Amino acid sequence: MPEINPQIDSKIGQKIEPKIETKISLIVGLGNPGSQYDRTRHNIGFMAVDHLADRWGIELASEKKFQGIYGEGRYVGGKIRLLKPTTFMNLSGQSARSIVDWYKLEPQSMLVIYDDMDLPLGKIRLRPNGSSGGHNGMKSLIAHLGTQEFPRLRLGIGRSNNPKDNPSINHVLGTFAAEEAKILPELLKLTEDITRSIDASGMEKTMSIFNSRSIPVESA
Repeated sequence: MPEINPQIDSKIGQKIEPKIETKISLIVGLGNPGSQYDRTRHNIGFMAVDHLADRWGIELASEKKFQGIYGEGRYVGGKIRLLKPTTFMNLSGQSARSIVDWYKLEPQSMLVIYDDMDLPLGKIRLRPNGSSGGHNGMKSLIAHLGTQEFPRLRLGIGRSNNPKDNPSINHVLGTFAAEEAKILPELLKLTEDITRSIDASGMEKTMSIFNSRSIPVESA
């Protein structure tokens, strides 16, 4: 259930309209199914869900009615559901919509984790809502849910320095270089810290704490 936090404006002594904080009950990590896409930059959302499942002792298994890999369990914030759509990235919204409808969830209770080339590797950006930013998986979610009012956590993967690379294909579908892969455990741990913080302190506070953080990548 949403939590209501009444506040008082100290300057004028009037009660501010209560702010409703929705607990995260579903985490969706975006990626592509198949061994050929394992550990690629575009699948960092899948990696995040795998990390959370491991940390929280949640077993993930194929679930046809959700068109994805699914598991549920409990963690410090209460009951949590984890989903990796197996529809391929461009149809991720089909999977997300099926689970939202099945459990009658509010989109605001769903946190989506995915890759972002516009952020350097090691940088994250948490937002309570927003556009797709050109990300095909997010375009699909917004289209199928009929709203962009749901939180998302973008994990930076940076852009290729190779002028011959097609940035939308070679880079995102490539695996992390050795020096890049070294920071992945710390980066994935950050996703867990952020999820816990959202439940404990709310979205605004969590954004103020984590959006300024950056994990440096050591040069080869």
